[in-house]
Amino acid sequence: MIYRVRHTSTISYAAPVTQAQFNLRLVPWPWPGQELQGCQLRITPTPALRQQAPGPYCVNTTHIGFARPLAKLEVTSEFTMAIDPPPMPTDGPVDARLRTEAAGVADLSVMSPVPYLFASRIAGIDDEIGSWAAPHLLPEAGVVNSVSSLMAAIHAEFTYSTTATTSATPPEEAFARREGVCQDFAHIMVMALRSHGIPAAYVSGYLRTLPPPGKPRLVGADAMHAWVNVWCGQDLGWVGFDPTNNCLAREDHILIGMGRDYADVSPIDGTFIGNAPQKMQSAVDVTLAEESALTPS
Repeated sequence: MIYRVRHTSTISYAAPVTQAQFNLRLVPWPWPGQELQGCQLRITPTPALRQQAPGPYCVNTTHIGFARPLAKLEVTSEFTMAIDPPPMPTDGPVDARLRTEAAGVADLSVMSPVPYLFASRIAGIDDEIGSWAAPHLLPEAGVVNSVSSLMAAIHAEFTYSTTATTSATPPEEAFARREGVCQDFAHIMVMALRSHGIPAAYVSGYLRTLPPPGKPRLVGADAMHAWVNVWCGQDLGWVGFDPTNNCLAREDHILIGMGRDYADVSPIDGTFIGNAPQKMQSAVDVTLAEESALTPS
């Protein structure tokens, strides 16, 4: 599959702000099974400072800064991505062996499972979530089957609602209410798995806009989407699970970044001086591309 993705975010301020600086995480990270064939990141107005650098996790960060007062910022990411997912994963090691294997990994690279064993800023270790997940994560069950069972439970027991939570809602609150959006479901799944010693990462990316013939449209298209990567042992490595849609992350999913939680991979964050109210609007378009012809920036 070859996709063309266009994501435009516009931030408007009621009055100009000063010394505005932003971190943009919109350039896709190189991921197995994905081939970035061209990428443009357009910023209006032109920033005084623009620096591109990889983050501490699987994240590309573009840092921008403005010397003049800023009333409106528009950022457009546009790229073409070819998706050729690896073969469907086998069941992998049993949970008990995976936990021992993960704890003993001596790897400091960004693909290491070790940072994803521990609590992070948003996705902490929660006893209630861990207890709820326990029946699905049996010590002698294969990891892919166990995680798939947990994913199915989230999909079945939680209600997708765009009005139930905001980006600032703690995952514990979404869990208690049993409703939320993809960000909430991904955080809950990450927390559940880490509670049982299974490395789990938060993924930010996109879903295809149009479903294949005869298949239903996936929830989350036309917006950024979130799912969970689970480290399933040395042989399988990272495998993507989408609890919102109860499916593996395959040819419909385009990974932009992977981190410990949303804070590591949020598409835009920043600081400024001023107290003017701000408004942010985003528009995402993911379409199949017959040919990939974007010129790299």
